Amino acid sequence: MAGPPRLAVFDLDGTITRHDTLMPYVLGFLRGHPGRFPGMLRALPVLVRFGLRRADHGALKSALIRGTLGGCARAELDDWTGRFVPRLLAHDVWRDALACIARHRARGDTPVLLSASVDLYVPAIGGALGFAEVLCTKLRWSGERLDGALAGANCRGAEKARALQELRARYPGLKVTAYGNAASDLGHLCLADQGVLVNGSWRTRQLAERLGLTCQQWR
Repeated sequence: MAGPPRLAVFDLDGTITRHDTLMPYVLGFLRGHPGRFPGMLRALPVLVRFGLRRADHGALKSALIRGTLGGCARAELDDWTGRFVPRLLAHDVWRDALACIARHRARGDTPVLLSASVDLYVPAIGGALGFAEVLCTKLRWSGERLDGALAGANCRGAEKARALQELRARYPGLKVTAYGNAASDLGHLCLADQGVLVNGSWRTRQLAERLGLTCQQWR
């Protein structure tokens, strides 16, 4: 990775972490607040529509969060985030991801975290890992209590591609290296000067290779 500084854009779930982060966040909070578990049932109608392709990932995400965390005080959720993030980073991240982030920082690159996960905890992860900027899905609040509806687009697929183009405009002259793990990441990886698919499925790796992307396995 020698050469002039770059933007280094990292996806979160499955790229830096070993798995999805939203469900562990929600379930961990519910274990401490068992009376909120029935709220998961409120997401079932949207889950059915999602299975029928009549609802998208953003609608499902919002339904889950509104049903389980809706109405929680900001301070209460901040307290849980402060406990969740250190545990996640201690046990559930790829070592190779951390090493890659460190290499980019050491060579003077600008690391950016670009995630479809939500702003309840993604900014805290970005801060802990030394990212210069964090872009993620934003949630709506009602004063100091969480509403849980999305406060904008779900930062996935085409929205990630739009965000990467916006980053290019704000950092003119910097080439972009982007890392992602899912088929939904291929669009923005193809827009980078160097797109890297990390730990992709067999089918996604085949498609990534046809698109001229680099494929890597991180441990």
